[in-house]
Amino acid sequence: MFSLARPHRDDVLLSAAGLAGGVILWLVGIHIQNGRLFDAPWVSLLPLVVMSALELLRRGAPRTALAVGTVALVADQFTVGNLATLLMFTDLVYAAVLYGPPGAARRVPVITLLVTVATTVGFVAWKPSADAVLIGIVVGMVSFVPALTGVSVRNHRDAAEAARLRADQTALLAEMDRVQAVTAERSRMARELHDMVANHLSAIAIHSTAALSIDDPDTSREALGVIRRNSVDGLAEMRRLIGLLRESGGNTPSAAPTLASLDALVGQADANSVSSGLTVTLDDGRAGTGPLPAPVELAAYRIVQESLTNALKHAAPGPVTVRLGRSGDLLTVEVSSMIGDRPGPRAPGSGAGLVGMRERVALLGGTIGAGPVPGDDGAKIWLVRAELPVEEGTL
Repeated sequence: MFSLARPHRDDVLLSAAGLAGGVILWLVGIHIQNGRLFDAPWVSLLPLVVMSALELLRRGAPRTALAVGTVALVADQFTVGNLATLLMFTDLVYAAVLYGPPGAARRVPVITLLVTVATTVGFVAWKPSADAVLIGIVVGMVSFVPALTGVSVRNHRDAAEAARLRADQTALLAEMDRVQAVTAERSRMARELHDMVANHLSAIAIHSTAALSIDDPDTSREALGVIRRNSVDGLAEMRRLIGLLRESGGNTPSAAPTLASLDALVGQADANSVSSGLTVTLDDGRAGTGPLPAPVELAAYRIVQESLTNALKHAAPGPVTVRLGRSGDLLTVEVSSMIGDRPGPRAPGSGAGLVGMRERVALLGGTIGAGPVPGDDGAKIWLVRAELPVEEGTL
């Protein structure tokens, strides 16, 4: 394939150096053969000029340069010859293998080997002598050896390119893993932030609205007490989260909450929901079971916390029951509350809590459902039910 691209600077230097060296050899009178058809020394300059011009095409059109160069080399054998012409031909063979297409890189060494063998056998059969063998060796050095050199360099170049591509792919995969890890960590911290703060802020919003709408000193004082308590607790949770986010610090952040803290959580939720007519109770049916993996305990705690927050925002007056159960390899978490209208203020919801609960359960390979179901007395209740695998091998 012929290319009209501008010759490479190195090719121009090779062409100029070959032409200059050949001219100098011609001026000095150094030739490589005698008794040829064209004995006039100046005739050897013609193949020299052609070969030096072909050096400009060694990268852009290596196969064309080799084909024409072969003709020029054969023509040079009918003159007194020039060593520079011979050397530039070896470079064309090398370039055809190195810069040519893969097919040429495979065929050129085979063809040059066959030419070397055929030439040696032919001269030995025609005139058995050491000179005949020497001619075969020279043909091999001019054609086959440069082709082998080109194959070796091309293989090293291809191996280096493959290694570079593998390194780029590894870097790309590492970057993708880093982005996925950052995204997953941001999602996890978003869930933690929502679950820790939403409960306190919902209580603050509801009781501050009650204090503003009910003109009663005792009610306002009680509401302010709840607001203060939830503000302090919310700040403590925020400090814990900030401690977890810091790379280093003077104090070790507190441990993640577990199911052992449910009594305090339920007691706090019960105190916050008195003005809304809610009664929060805990029914822990896990008696006699062993400890659970930390991810399961954290997920169960956050599910209860978010469910109580939603009950504080939306549930009708009545009981809010938290039930825990253990059956084989599953931990069951249920939070039920009444459905219906209720007096007093309500806090708006965003739906992020339900999404966070589903994400937590999905990470553990469990199941969760939330929706209205009939209660024992026929009234409809809102039930959140999650089943979490508790075996370490399932996490």
